[in-house]
Amino acid sequence: MNHLMRLARHCSLSALLLTTAQLVAAPQSKLATLGPDGRLHYTAYTGQGDTLPDFSHCGYGGGGVPLPFAPVRITLEPQPGEADDAARIQQAIDQVGALPPGADGLRGAVLLKRGTYRCGTTLHLRVSGVVLRGEGEEQTQLIATYAKAAPLVRVGGREGPQARGKPVEVSDAYVPVGANTLTVEDAGNFAAGYAVFVIRRGNAAWIAATGMDQIPPRPDAPTSTVQWKPFDLKFDRVITKVEGNRLTFDAPIGCALDRRWGGGAVQCYDDPERIEHCGVESLRALSLYDQTRTAMQDNVLTEVDEEHATWFVEFGAVKNAWARHLATEKFQHGPAVLRAAAKWITVEDCAGRAPVSLITGGRRYTYNIQGAQLVLVQRCYADEARHAFVFGARVAGPNVFLDCKSERNHARSEPHERWSVAVLYDNVEGEIALQDRQWMGTGHGWSGANYVAWNCRGTLIAQQPPTAQNFAIGFVGRRGKDAFPGRPAGWWESEGTPVLPRSLYEQQLHDRLSAAR
Repeated sequence: MNHLMRLARHCSLSALLLTTAQLVAAPQSKLATLGPDGRLHYTAYTGQGDTLPDFSHCGYGGGGVPLPFAPVRITLEPQPGEADDAARIQQAIDQVGALPPGADGLRGAVLLKRGTYRCGTTLHLRVSGVVLRGEGEEQTQLIATYAKAAPLVRVGGREGPQARGKPVEVSDAYVPVGANTLTVEDAGNFAAGYAVFVIRRGNAAWIAATGMDQIPPRPDAPTSTVQWKPFDLKFDRVITKVEGNRLTFDAPIGCALDRRWGGGAVQCYDDPERIEHCGVESLRALSLYDQTRTAMQDNVLTEVDEEHATWFVEFGAVKNAWARHLATEKFQHGPAVLRAAAKWITVEDCAGRAPVSLITGGRRYTYNIQGAQLVLVQRCYADEARHAFVFGARVAGPNVFLDCKSERNHARSEPHERWSVAVLYDNVEGEIALQDRQWMGTGHGWSGANYVAWNCRGTLIAQQPPTAQNFAIGFVGRRGKDAFPGRPAGWWESEGTPVLPRSLYEQQLHDRLSAAR
């Protein structure tokens, strides 16, 4: 796939330790500056200590862990004719799932040899350690033949972590963006290794401060606009250290915990059903659809059937999983959607082309993060999307899109609604919007906060939400037209000239891994 090869060539991990002359000559961000030691040094952007978060914990294994390669346990050959293959592929998946896992947590892979396989139902990976693999995007093809809106492959179940016990209140008056430590009233029931939710509350006073209780009605559907109500963000974390009542976590917090706005708490959780070490790889997928359903869309006669496959892979209750080397054509959306119970996921070297749907709300979300945390999407491509690289409501983050590209966009990559936080668009080429969406949708309002667009190219909107910030650093291209003008601009630095380091994620990962050696 030529576009993926081009992405891989220009996105390969560069030498990160630079000479003093290079550092002096190239522009850098005031907020994350490379020092003579070749490491980033951070400067707070508020008087309360808020800094750019460390995004390096995103991806399989908590970032910086190579994707595994599972041994083949069952091999399938394509059938002649147009017989349905779903049952025998599912049987093979289940047979591998019944094998004992190895020390690495892997049970093995089902290998689909080159050729075409027809699937009349969704395939399910329900057990840890199972991989579905083809012989390459150009060799092995799955055809979704069903006439309903459903993913082709579903990884994990629906049941994510379950809170246990009472939340313990945070005693700090303010925990800044980027912090990975805080103090609780009583840490007696916590210990290193515990899985917890770090809860950021947003009370009625905070919603009033953001103006999200006064969203104007949507002009074409006045009764559809929903004013915001108090809600929590839950950061899925692991405690790494307990010192008195001070807790340290494995990844930073992406939105400040402010006592004025409700403060925060920490709560243990149980996680009995979330599977792990699963992957889908080296496959092409095509969705069959009703070609007779057409309509004029954007002044072009467009195929608009919507009773057919949505995404290639849906990640549900799963952690430490991946999708790599996948391609889709004619799906409603594209390669991947990541639901709220997904964590530590890598999606890489994938392409979504030629989607089939109406060109309107809720369609053509090629890579859609709907609540998942600590996700890395890298070297991925989208064509004819509405929202190529997009986030749903109240996504806690951090999450990263790295070295991705979208073309022929019908709308923008963006936080889509209701205060998702802590996202890095790193060297993304396309159209990106970080802004107040007001009455759009059902009252999406301030859709994203503490977003960073780093060395991106194309078109960019970056506004500052009340009580938070958004960043445009090293952007090359043109500023987009605000959906609702008059909002304050975000933090813009080095507009028109990329900054060092080339990639914030890669540099942060390098710094973290080298410090651990």
